Amino acid sequence: MAVEDRQERDVAAAAHPQFHGADPAEGGAPHRAAPMLAQGCISASGIDASRIHAAPAHAAGGQVAETHVARASATTYAALDLGTNNCRLLIARPAQHGFRVVDAFSRIVRLGEGLAASSRLCDAAMDRAVEALKICRSKMLHRNVTRARLVTTEACRAAVNGTDFVRRVAAEAELELEIIDQRTEAALAVSGCAALADPAAEGVIVFDIGGGSTEIVWMGGRSAARDPAARIREWASLPIGVVTVAERYGGVDVSRALFETMVEDCARELAPFAKKAAAARGARSFHLLGTSGTVTTVAGIHLGLPRYDRREVDGLWMRQEDILAVIDRLVEMDYAARAANACIGRERADLVLAGCAIFEAIRRAFPSERVRIADRGLREGILLRMMHEDRAWWRRR
Repeated sequence: MAVEDRQERDVAAAAHPQFHGADPAEGGAPHRAAPMLAQGCISASGIDASRIHAAPAHAAGGQVAETHVARASATTYAALDLGTNNCRLLIARPAQHGFRVVDAFSRIVRLGEGLAASSRLCDAAMDRAVEALKICRSKMLHRNVTRARLVTTEACRAAVNGTDFVRRVAAEAELELEIIDQRTEAALAVSGCAALADPAAEGVIVFDIGGGSTEIVWMGGRSAARDPAARIREWASLPIGVVTVAERYGGVDVSRALFETMVEDCARELAPFAKKAAAARGARSFHLLGTSGTVTTVAGIHLGLPRYDRREVDGLWMRQEDILAVIDRLVEMDYAARAANACIGRERADLVLAGCAIFEAIRRAFPSERVRIADRGLREGILLRMMHEDRAWWRRR
């Protein structure tokens, strides 16, 4: 089983953090996220495809494309994020203090493979993505999902055939994908992980290192607004991600000199945002908050986990010297050693140093003694938004 698939099994079968309906950031930021017991993960089931149909709906940030499924006995939500590297699904139901995850799925599909060179999604990548999406659809049907938002990000935004691919998904997987813009992606990612920000922090740099782009946000303190998205002071979507950087420089044989070149390249892309958000560094209790496979991998290696465990990683505080120690260790590893590491795996061994280069560029631009690690983000933000719009928590009172 691939590392990413094992991680998603942990999300569904183990504990999941609490979220609060009125404000995803309410409730404090303990050292570890407060757990909520989730129901077990089950395999996909073949159910009548005619039960899924597209329907438009209004949500925060304007018109969105949503998918609605036949009414079930309990309200069940789904959030799907098809990125440049991963296809990830989260299915959940509202609970007393947030939501309970009932199923999850992740597969590395590398939809953006070769995109930087050709400006097109290649046939093999689209085939992989469609097959993963068919599994997601079966899971949604089996779990009787009643409301879903299915988004795709940088790969489809950048590809000249991105909309053609969306039409193919509608025809073959019978799912309506929404290509979200960069601002929406950044806001949803912030909403999904803002609960982990230090309540005392008047400034936080939140970043999400993706496959084709990196979303980075300067978020103000909680006194500014209850909604994390309303606390965004500056944001940027950088054209650097683990896939694009790895394809540019190679990810198999990475010397220390090459790694430094990668960091410098990423720093140049980051520089305009770093200038606009420079004041964040002087804010009271300033820190970094990272959400991505890169930062969770760094955390897992730091903890010496024999296999990735989300419960140990999500909400972890890391010191800058610990982060540097892990990155130095990864640079010294050869490809075989990275592939053999339980927190990396063969499918991501050629991408992890590209992600670390982006991480290091951000860390150098915004020096901080501490970084909080989030194994949550865009999908959780989507779920919280939908449940908040439906007043799901109020109905339970």
